[in-house]
Amino acid sequence: MHITKVVIKNYRCLRDCKTTLNDKLNIIVGNNECGKSTLLEAIHLTLSGQINGRPLVTELHPHLFNQAAVAEYIMALQAGEAAPPPSILIELYLADNPALAVCKGTNNSLKENVPGVKLIIEFNDEYNVEYASYVADPKIIRTVPIEYYAIRLRSFADSDITPRSIPIKPSLIDASTIRNNAAASRYVVDIMKDSLSRKEQVDLALSYRLMRDRFLDEAKVAAINTELAKKKGSISSKTLSVSLDTSSRTSWETGIMPQLDEIPMTLIGKGEQNSVKIKLALETSAESHLVLIEEAENHLSHSNLNALIEHISATRGDRQLIITTHSSFVLNKLGIENVLLFGRTANATLKQLTLGTQDYFLKLPGHDTLRLILAQRAILVEGPSDELIVQAAFKKKHGKMPLEAGVDVISVRALAFKRFLEIATVLNLQADVITDNDGDIDALKKKYEGYLDKPRIKIRYDDDINHRTLEPQLLKWNDRATINDILGKDFQTDANLLNFMEANKTEVALRFFETDKTWVVPGYIEAAIG
Repeated sequence: MHITKVVIKNYRCLRDCKTTLNDKLNIIVGNNECGKSTLLEAIHLTLSGQINGRPLVTELHPHLFNQAAVAEYIMALQAGEAAPPPSILIELYLADNPALAVCKGTNNSLKENVPGVKLIIEFNDEYNVEYASYVADPKIIRTVPIEYYAIRLRSFADSDITPRSIPIKPSLIDASTIRNNAAASRYVVDIMKDSLSRKEQVDLALSYRLMRDRFLDEAKVAAINTELAKKKGSISSKTLSVSLDTSSRTSWETGIMPQLDEIPMTLIGKGEQNSVKIKLALETSAESHLVLIEEAENHLSHSNLNALIEHISATRGDRQLIITTHSSFVLNKLGIENVLLFGRTANATLKQLTLGTQDYFLKLPGHDTLRLILAQRAILVEGPSDELIVQAAFKKKHGKMPLEAGVDVISVRALAFKRFLEIATVLNLQADVITDNDGDIDALKKKYEGYLDKPRIKIRYDDDINHRTLEPQLLKWNDRATINDILGKDFQTDANLLNFMEANKTEVALRFFETDKTWVVPGYIEAAIG
């Protein structure tokens, strides 16, 4: 059993969002503030009825509602219109399964006849009289009247349900919500509970209670209680004593401290804590299980992240996993075909990539694929010297660095160009390739066959085969005196200057990048920077 689609309306930053999920692995990528975390939170909230570890009924507040929807509501009231209060809808569409027949129906926004559940936060008509008084003076209204709202969890069969009746058990792992060491420890204990059988939990609780009972048998404790008993009458008519709290049935959860190599979890580094949480969640046994992971790469070194991703790949089994990331390494290692490019209103997948491209990035996960995926526009270059020249040319023309204008200049290994262009084509991204002609225009055209006529992809090169690479091109478009001046050299022939430039590519590019002297950008690079 797994979630096939998620529909979210008016929840936090997600005004109207529809997302289709893979049955096993989903890697959610997107720019900051696009709603990735909100998506995970909404799924977990619907399945568990909790937010920030507390029941929704105690955490309901106006900021859960989409700001734009609230603004429209208030503007309409102040304009004298009878606007209904905004509502929140979160729908989880489940894979069709006989075990889910009781929650199958068409009572959903897409009118699909499938199993599913929906969380609705809406105005409660029982408060019509009070609400009429609330909106009597629209000028003083600043937000939604959550005091008049009701929370409802219903199946697509249009029946009321509770989180306990939903067969999919979620585990949300988000290090950013752990605000202190004690909370981190409790977080791990909560996951540990799920990995223990019922008998093991009972045995642990019994052992913990017996340990507390033995506390009173300690001689020093008995002596203290004897002295306290002498105060009877002067402080209270009852006998005063000390003991340990035995009132809570689950007190072991608050008294037990997880340890690694006999070191308390609170003293372990955050990276190790995150790794333990994720691994415990994946090890948790349940009939149906969903794991939601917020940025697994947090606080982890490259080697430790690699080990964690290997563990996730090996142990996730049939569980549905939804993971958000800002790491190209994570998405390449887990499989770029599982990537969901997420936005507040639309999203796209990379399932259309050829198996060769999927396998390429899986085997060589160091590529900055995420930079391409998230760029408003990308310029792909062949190496660090090309990157410096393009950066310098862009700033020279536009007065700002490319990234400030939403353009990412990415240095790509030679064999990876067409792999990157395949991604750009699938996602309809704008990408320019700046490349050397290497003295063979026909070979270059053959190399980029299939991409020469793409409207949003441009292959930029100079067709002068006498100037094969970047350094000869710089000398072609600038005379020797200009380049000598930029480099602080005094070469007397073009040949000697060119030999130096080709032997010191990065140093030369850096001089062009840093100079405030006038120089001419080669035409094919000028075309790429716009």
